[in-house]
Amino acid sequence: MTAATRQGSGGMFDGIAERYDLVNRVISLGIDMRWRRRALRALALRPGARVLDVATGTADLAILTAESEASATVVGIDPSERMLAVGREKVARRGLEQRVELRSGDAESLPFGDASFDAVSIAFGIRNVPDRDRALAEMARVTRPGGRVVVLELSEPPRGFFGPFARFHMHTLVPYVGGLISGASEYKYLVRSIAAFPPAAEFSAKMENAGLRVLETEPLTFGVCHCYVSEPMRAG
Repeated sequence: MTAATRQGSGGMFDGIAERYDLVNRVISLGIDMRWRRRALRALALRPGARVLDVATGTADLAILTAESEASATVVGIDPSERMLAVGREKVARRGLEQRVELRSGDAESLPFGDASFDAVSIAFGIRNVPDRDRALAEMARVTRPGGRVVVLELSEPPRGFFGPFARFHMHTLVPYVGGLISGASEYKYLVRSIAAFPPAAEFSAKMENAGLRVLETEPLTFGVCHCYVSEPMRAG
C-alpha cells in the first residue's frame, strides 16, 4: 500500500517488488483494490483522457484506469526500477502496452509540460515524498484546467469503536505479516510513515496552498484511508 516517489527512497522498495502485490492484498484484506476503484471514479475520466499516475509502483491503478476506460492512455512514473519492471510485466500480460507507459520519474519534478494531462492520480505514495508541497504543486501544474487530481492515502486509524481494532491491525499485524511474507523491514516504515502523515484537514489545506482546490475529502473504511479529490485552481 505504498510506493516510493523519490529516487533516494525508490531503492527501499526494490527489495520487495516481487512480493509487493501479494503483501498488499493480504495486509489490506483485499480492500486496497476497492480504494483504488474509488479513486478511479473520482477522476471522472472522459473518453480519450490522458492520465498520469504518480508513484505508480507495480501499476495497479494505472492498469485499472486503462481497463476501466478503453480509450484512455496512462503514463505511470515511479523511481523504483524493480517495481516498474513488475508493473511492465503486468501491463504486457493484459495486452495494454499501447495504452500504458511506465517510466522512471520523481514526483517533485515531473518531466511533463504544463496542462499535459486530463487527470492525475497518486495512490499510497504522497506520504513518502519529502517535499509534499512541491509534489502537489507539480501535479497541479501538469493537469489541465478543469481536470482532476486525486490523492489516495492511508491514515492513522481514528478513535472510536473500531479504532483499537484498526490500530492493532496497522501497528502490529501489518509489520509482522509484511515482514513474514516479504522478509523485509519496509513494512515497519509503512506504519511509522502513516502515523507521521498529517490529519485529513491539515493535508487538505496543504493541497489548497499548493494550488489544488479540494472538492471532496472522503474517509474510507472507518477512516483508515482517505480519498482527496481536487482540481487545479488556475483559470483555463
